Amino acid sequence: MNALNLAQSAYATARSPVRTPRSTEYEAFARITHRLKEAAARGRMGFAHLAEAIHGNRRLWSMLASDVADANNGLPQDLRARIFYLAEFTNHHSRLVLNGEAEITPLIEINTAIMRGLRSQAGAP
Repeated sequence: MNALNLAQSAYATARSPVRTPRSTEYEAFARITHRLKEAAARGRMGFAHLAEAIHGNRRLWSMLASDVADANNGLPQDLRARIFYLAEFTNHHSRLVLNGEAEITPLIEINTAIMRGLRSQAGAP
């Protein structure tokens, strides 16, 4: 490669978009929610996939709960409390789903609502 090609490639625009914390959170929710939907479509015959998807969702929500419980978190206190409540609800409802006592739909709906919020805020100045 000659010097001109090297210079052009060094100053070329990045081919991959810059990831923001909000877009990273959105992507995590999108992946987990997709897995939850796939597991739901398999029904009871796909219990292993359901358990795996719910475990991933619980891990995501546990991380969020831990993050908003941190005193150094910059989100408003009210929003932090609501996110923590959703994490608690998600954990409890996941248990019910795994025991066959509840449907997975509320978990999918909560994640989808969070994704809508993340997407709408991403476009905000």
